[in-house]
Amino acid sequence: MKKTAFIFPGQGAQFIGMGEDFYKTYKESKEIYDSASELICLDMKKLCFEEKEKLNITEYTQAAILTTCIAILKAMKPYEISPDVCAGLSLGEYAALVACETMTFSDAVKVVRRRGILMQQAVPIGLGAMAAVLALDKEKVEEVCSEIEGVQIANYNCPGQIVISGKKEAVEKACVRLKEVGAKRTVPLNVSGPFHSVMLKEAGEKLKEVLEPISFKEHHIPYVTNVTAEYIEDTKQIKELLTKQVYSSVRWQQSIENMIQNGVETFIEIGPGKTLTAFVKKINKDVKVINIETVKDLEKLKEI
Repeated sequence: MKKTAFIFPGQGAQFIGMGEDFYKTYKESKEIYDSASELICLDMKKLCFEEKEKLNITEYTQAAILTTCIAILKAMKPYEISPDVCAGLSLGEYAALVACETMTFSDAVKVVRRRGILMQQAVPIGLGAMAAVLALDKEKVEEVCSEIEGVQIANYNCPGQIVISGKKEAVEKACVRLKEVGAKRTVPLNVSGPFHSVMLKEAGEKLKEVLEPISFKEHHIPYVTNVTAEYIEDTKQIKELLTKQVYSSVRWQQSIENMIQNGVETFIEIGPGKTLTAFVKKINKDVKVINIETVKDLEKLKEI
């Protein structure tokens, strides 16, 4: 039996005007933006459609992307396509939990707003860094990171693209070493912190307190967690996983491989950008992948 996965992007996918055509076209999408604005006391319409400066600041970005993803998801409802599994890259995991009907949107947007603030405040600007490592086997990247204190793998994105994170000096040292052992390039990332590194452990522990009162519903649709790349069906595990996710490696490539092994043949990326679509195609060129980021893209759903 053919299976379909809904996948959701993380931070970095944002752009001015994301979701605006959904806001103007679908009442259900407009309601999501309006609801988010009220729940977290931010003008989501202005943030997503007009304000470039704030949109690229972590404490605002995360709520904006989540809201856009769910606004698009709501517009997909008439097509009656149900996922067999959901997953999201880092922040996208919250949209995946909403899509699985495990977490309410109101809870998710409030938690993500706090998550963004905690991650923004966790490490003073300039102390941490991140860099993409291109065209090098993950084993070699892991080996170099194990030899240099203060740096670790943040993201296993796809074959030939791994992101490292940690102390600025350690990341710079690792980049030099990685090129020596065969990396085609290392590219410093324009980010405000060393995300998915142990430098954010304190932020993760504070997020745990935010998650404590949240109720997660039992779900019939599983999601795949970034932390282990495994299917999660037991809601009792979710709070601990979301806590660890802040300072643990995002095992995206392994997550996609696991879903394919479990019969997923179609991946639908829901939200701004096409980053995950590109990753999935590099992981396995034989599966079907489509992205939905504009109203026009909804036509692609007729092919499924």
